[in-house]
Amino acid sequence: MGGVVVVGVDGSASSLAAVEAAAREARLHDAGLRVVHAFIWPAMHVPPGPSPLGLPEGGIRNMVEGLVAEGVERAREVAPEVDVSHAVVTGEPLTVLEAQSRAAELVVVGSRGMSGFVGLLVGSTAVHLAAHGRCPVLVVHERPTAEGPIVLGVDGSAAGERAVEFAFAEAALRRAPLVALHAWTTWNAPLPTPQDASAPYANPPGALAGEEGRLLSEALAGHQERYPEVAVEHQVVHGRTREALIEASRSAQLLVVGARGRGGFAGLLLGSVSQAVLHHAHCPVAVVRGSGGVR
Repeated sequence: MGGVVVVGVDGSASSLAAVEAAAREARLHDAGLRVVHAFIWPAMHVPPGPSPLGLPEGGIRNMVEGLVAEGVERAREVAPEVDVSHAVVTGEPLTVLEAQSRAAELVVVGSRGMSGFVGLLVGSTAVHLAAHGRCPVLVVHERPTAEGPIVLGVDGSAAGERAVEFAFAEAALRRAPLVALHAWTTWNAPLPTPQDASAPYANPPGALAGEEGRLLSEALAGHQERYPEVAVEHQVVHGRTREALIEASRSAQLLVVGARGRGGFAGLLLGSVSQAVLHHAHCPVAVVRGSGGVR
């Protein structure tokens, strides 16, 4: 990349895990790292400084500076060779991080933050950024693993092409194998042209699976040639996409999906499969929008 990786921090364990993941990503991509906190309290007319009757080191602003400093320190421990900067920006977190994504190569956030509700698996910030971010968004759970393959969800849509490129690049940099998974059912698979024109709706057994296997191969064509060092496993699964990807994420170090794919509704920024894996995947999830992506 050679640009900047942005990570949002709020002092939660989830955001500190995101800082560590972001530092590793910046090191892999030879990029800088910016640790960002959205400072909402001045916008709510809450005095940021210490109380006249309190300690001089008190106040919301000093607390915020402290948690950002903790994030910077954690990043430098993980990747001391990475150039780390930081910013405290007045504004609502969703708006601030979306604006940051316009100039970033990657935005990393924790799956939940300080304001997460009990029982809520993924916070609103993560979901919002996955839908609206101008670059790939990496959502990190509190215990990411550096082992296992990169799992890529493939549906053959034009919107998913950048996700394919992102997954291959990540696999090459991490020196990890890539599992390209395509799931299909008789409800979402296009009907292949029948071999016997006299029986227009009859196809031999296995015809649908063969068509879906060809779709997967076509989606990966060209990428395997550009990344010959990446070992790629093709998986064509007869079943629901979200369940197949969530199960595959159990043994993965990263799951990569597009924001929307085949069958997406016009105007819908984040598809149901992407939302499902954000909430239920067992590893970090990278969501790559068709209009953004690796530069």
